[in-house]
Amino acid sequence: MSTRGGSSVEQVRSSIGTLFQRRSSSSRRESTYSRRERIPDKPKNFTFSVWSILKNCVGKDLSQIALPVNFSEPLSTLQRLTEDFEYSALLDKAALTSCPYEQLAYLASFIISGYASSVRTTKPFNPLLGETYEFDRREDLGWRVISEKVSHRPPHVAQYCEGSKWTMWQEYNTESKFTGKDLMIEPQGEANITFKGGNSYTWNKVSTVVHNFLFGSLWIEQQGEIKVIGKHNTEGITCTIKFIPYSWRSRDDLRKFEGKVLDANGVTKWKLGGTWDKQVEITRAFTEGNAKDLPESQVVWKCFSPPAGSENFYGFSTFACQLNEPETGIAPTDSRLRPDQRLMENGLWNEANQEKIRLEEKQRQVMRMRVLNEQMAENEGHSVQPYRPIWFNVIRKENGRVEHIYKGNYWKCKEKQNWSVCPDIFS
Repeated sequence: MSTRGGSSVEQVRSSIGTLFQRRSSSSRRESTYSRRERIPDKPKNFTFSVWSILKNCVGKDLSQIALPVNFSEPLSTLQRLTEDFEYSALLDKAALTSCPYEQLAYLASFIISGYASSVRTTKPFNPLLGETYEFDRREDLGWRVISEKVSHRPPHVAQYCEGSKWTMWQEYNTESKFTGKDLMIEPQGEANITFKGGNSYTWNKVSTVVHNFLFGSLWIEQQGEIKVIGKHNTEGITCTIKFIPYSWRSRDDLRKFEGKVLDANGVTKWKLGGTWDKQVEITRAFTEGNAKDLPESQVVWKCFSPPAGSENFYGFSTFACQLNEPETGIAPTDSRLRPDQRLMENGLWNEANQEKIRLEEKQRQVMRMRVLNEQMAENEGHSVQPYRPIWFNVIRKENGRVEHIYKGNYWKCKEKQNWSVCPDIFS
């Protein structure tokens, strides 16, 4: 690494160390705190051959391949998952209605809003094992969230978010396959929510396809169907969300979807429509006897306009710009303290690539030592405990499925500034 590069890396490490050494007197921010509205522009004179890197990756899972930051944006997968909560006001509205069908219509609108950020085709950083991310927005948005990379192979993250009127948790892992022309992002896992009134729902995610990833006019499509299923008090109630496949024969808007909220007998109660990157409209369905009371469709969600000049900083929304903003008092494993990601945000891509290589090699070395210790213990007739996440318990179901349940102690540790359970993954 050049002298300039080495100096830049040391400056970032030093600033991160200084940031971590500060201790917040409270786990909550002052209400007068003003969050940032943009990040530094990405370098304009940084060119490289995409094909020279991807030509050997056809058919492979890109999430398992070490790629330079040139493909990325300065956010981790943990932060991108948190971006789903940008439009959490829809969940607050859902919590206030006494009608479970209307509640499900608002929940479905929230789920769709989470796909608006997928118009960005840059890749988030793969978190290191044990990497975490917290975001406390109780002062302005009424929720706080903690996420953790809980498994390396397969790459798996767990998230738990507490709102004032709801609690949501989800597990997520993804494969990103390059076909030679298109990039397919295939998520696995499910999301769950429970509202204060007791109504609970679960749902899946759909695949995102980036067409013409290398050549031609790039465009994005969601493929598949989301099914939201009611549980407990709302058992039998469902909502299906279908993303309309693109057809060159059709003049319809690209990125359209349609959805239906159904009762236990399969009768449509609410309808949804719109485009997943712009807006959602909901309409109460016609049934005999309610024609006079039937309202016009209402737009319940519109995507916020991007900040001025956002094309120069990765197409980030204002909310996305705030995800990696430095904060004091966070865990030493938090994505904000990851040096290669911070270097990239600061526009130092060469230095970021060098630091990324160092961190990933450190992780591989830890993995090799863990395997070696397991082999030695097995040879000696001892048992070795498998890797355990920091903030989530591992629950193994009879069907072989693994679930991660939040332990509930992260915010207490933050209040006491006791991070003794955290591994050293960034130094």
